[in-house]
Parts: sequence; structure tokens; C-alpha cells
Amino acid sequence: MHNNHKAVRYNRWGYIFVIPFLVVFVIFQLIPLVRTIYNSFFENYMSGLSHIGPTFVQFGNYVKLFSSGDIWKYFGNTMIMWVMCFVPQLFFSLLLGAWFSDEMLRLKGKRFFKTVIYLPNLIMASAFAMLFFTLFSDGGPINSILVGMHVIDQPYKFFSHVGSTRGLIAFMNFLMWFGNTTILLMAGMMGIDTSLFEAASVDGATSTQIFFKVTLPLLRPILVYVLITSLIGGLQLFDVPQILTNGSGDPMRSSMTMIMYLNKHLYSKNYGMAGALSVFLFVITGVLSVIVFKLVGSDNKE
Repeated sequence: MHNNHKAVRYNRWGYIFVIPFLVVFVIFQLIPLVRTIYNSFFENYMSGLSHIGPTFVQFGNYVKLFSSGDIWKYFGNTMIMWVMCFVPQLFFSLLLGAWFSDEMLRLKGKRFFKTVIYLPNLIMASAFAMLFFTLFSDGGPINSILVGMHVIDQPYKFFSHVGSTRGLIAFMNFLMWFGNTTILLMAGMMGIDTSLFEAASVDGATSTQIFFKVTLPLLRPILVYVLITSLIGGLQLFDVPQILTNGSGDPMRSSMTMIMYLNKHLYSKNYGMAGALSVFLFVITGVLSVIVFKLVGSDNKE
């Protein structure tokens, strides 16, 4: 009886330490989420200087959101740019992680290179976007170099072509985040028991076979985490394309993302439509995360 009372007193401290997180979560996440869902059922916007609403319209905002067809175009834009960023990010992160975590290679200056590849993650996205906007503008250094080397006859309009605009956005996000992904995957690789690699080598497995048959399967939990967090970050892509295209999503709205579309509704004070779009983002993020977890994270046991 005495031990049970002591355990209850000890467990009480766990609840006390959890209270600050719960308070912050309720105030800054749960309440805004509930209010967003609530606002999505109301017509509430500014028309000139007059305020319309709030008027309860049930699912009217959702009908208007999906009937226009723009939502699917912007969702497609967002996913395309995320894939263009994530695929090379995962490839280089796995490659660098395998190199830096392999003790047999005896690479020198590991700490220096780890720091260097992580540094872009510390740079503000707005500063990064302004730098690339200057570099790749019509009269910028990149065009001057290409024209001077006679690679092209006249300046190439990077921000007037769909492929180059999406490519620059994906490349910037790749540079900013592949260092973070590399560190995560490297930590996972260093946590693998080295005796497994030694046993595979004794059995005659090549480096490629060891990587695909031993390293990758044991990295599955980290890969699932990286994939889901990257997917969530990709769906929230905003700052780089917003600054790079001045919020227009040009050319022809091909770089307009879901959050940029949401920002336009907030800027015009159309809180009902913004709420409906936020709820759609919440649902689609949850659905995609569950699909990724089921496909990649589940163990295929016979």
C-alpha cells in the first residue's frame, strides 16, 4: 500500500511537467483549429469598405472552393514542386549519410563537412529567395555569365518559363533542407549495429547489397519520419515561391501553392473561404500521411 502511494506521488510530477505543453497546445493549436473549422461554415468577407457576414452557409464555402477547379491546380503545383525537391534530397542525403557514417572510408574533416551541409538550413528562406531572384533575373549574374560564355545569345527569362521557375523553387528548398535530412539519416545509420555489416561482408555481400539489404530496411523508421515531415513541409510551401514570384505564382499560376492561395483569401479578408481551404489542407495532410505510413512504415510479414 505504501509503494502504491509513493508511485502515485511520483507519477504526479509527470503530469505537472506535461501541463505547460498542454496549455500551449490548447491555446495556440487546438483553439485556432476549432475556430478555423467553425469559420469555414460562415460567409465572412469584405466587399469594398463594407463587411459581409458572418452568415451561416453550411457547406457553401466548400462547394465554392471545389467548383472553381483552382484548388486541384494549386494542389498539383505543390505536389510537383515537392517531388522535384524531395527525390534529389533523399538521394543525396542517403549518399552523404552512407559516406560519413562508414568508418572504413576514414574520411577526414567529417565535422567540418557536416556543419557546411547543414548551414543552408539556418539561412532565412526570404533571404535565400531574394538571393536567387537577383542571381537569375534577366540582367543578373547568371545570365551575364551565360551570355559572356556564348552559351546563349540573349538573356534567358528564368521566371517566365514553367520548368525553370518550378526548378528554381525546388532547388532552393533542396539546398535548405537536404542538410537536415542528411543529419537525421546519418544518425539512424550510426545507430545500426556494426556487427551486421561485418557479418554481411563475411558472407560475401557487396557494398551495394549491404546498403539495400541491411541499411535501408533498418532505416525504415527514420525514412518514414523524414518522408512524412517533408510531405507536410511541402504542402506548407509558401515563402520561397511567394517571394520569387511576388505572390503571383507566375508563369500562368504554375508556381501557385496551396498556402499562397490561402494567403490570398486571408489578404482579402475572406475568412470563410480561408477556413474551408485550411480544413481541406488539414484533411489532405492527414490522409497523405496515413497513406505514406501504411505503404512505407508497415512491416510486410508473411
